Amino acid sequence: MGIITSTIPATIMAGEKRMGRPVSLPSQSGGKGRQTSRQRREPGLENSSAPYSQRSSPILDPSSPLAGACKGTEEVNAAALYRLMAWLSPAYPIGAFAYSSGIEWAVEAGDICDAESLRRWLETMLFAGLGMSDGILFSHAHRAVKAGDDAALAEVAGLAAAFVPTRERFQETTALGRAFLEVTRTAWPCPILNSLQEIWKGPIAYPIAVAAACAGHCIPLEPALHAFLTAVLSNWLSAGVRLIPLGHTESQCVLKSLAPMVERARQQALDARLDDLGSATLRADIASARHEAQYTRLFRS
Repeated sequence: MGIITSTIPATIMAGEKRMGRPVSLPSQSGGKGRQTSRQRREPGLENSSAPYSQRSSPILDPSSPLAGACKGTEEVNAAALYRLMAWLSPAYPIGAFAYSSGIEWAVEAGDICDAESLRRWLETMLFAGLGMSDGILFSHAHRAVKAGDDAALAEVAGLAAAFVPTRERFQETTALGRAFLEVTRTAWPCPILNSLQEIWKGPIAYPIAVAAACAGHCIPLEPALHAFLTAVLSNWLSAGVRLIPLGHTESQCVLKSLAPMVERARQQALDARLDDLGSATLRADIASARHEAQYTRLFRS
């Protein structure tokens, strides 16, 4: 992937190797979208190959304060910012606090023992592990929704569900995705959230659910992805704070030091193709697998 730097800790990188790139699933409609059962029930969705903004039934009600954001601007207005802060807040009721993504086992094994080792672990996860993978999947899902391309969205959703290394990681991303969809469909409805599970009938991974909501509410991709990666990183950091344990001020210093890394990861995820999906965090994957049999644990992953 060209993203591994000299800052990657030896405990994670020792013996690691690049995973093979997944083969993209074939698109039955050549990437132009395909007709689904929702088009027969929702007026204005007959032309699924056209962008949502060109259909008679737009993504968002034109009376919404977010409607102006659908006209091509990449700036976040107050209504979009409010949604991002709400959806990605620790208070959003999806249960993200219950998952550590293998950090709990890493602390018990001694891989993570202080602020610096936690910082190195998180940086590597962000650049060479599930952080980058989720960022790439988020970008492609957001673009597919904005383009009204159901086939592309189904392809990305399928890869997101398949591209997980362990059982616990699969349960984590799909449980968070399901919870996010259920809450957001009720509190912040938009058409794509109602039809997402018809477009892809399998389990919905967390980055796909959040990307669809952001695109469906006309929140631009770049700030949405930046906020998503920051929220994922913050959740990992919160797990480390509780497990090491680490002081809250010290943890915020770690978060601040990783701010440039989030920006770099965001840019790389925006530029990446689906063929660039891969992982080089073998130690973190082992941590996730061994956590399944960990005797004493606070977290579900």
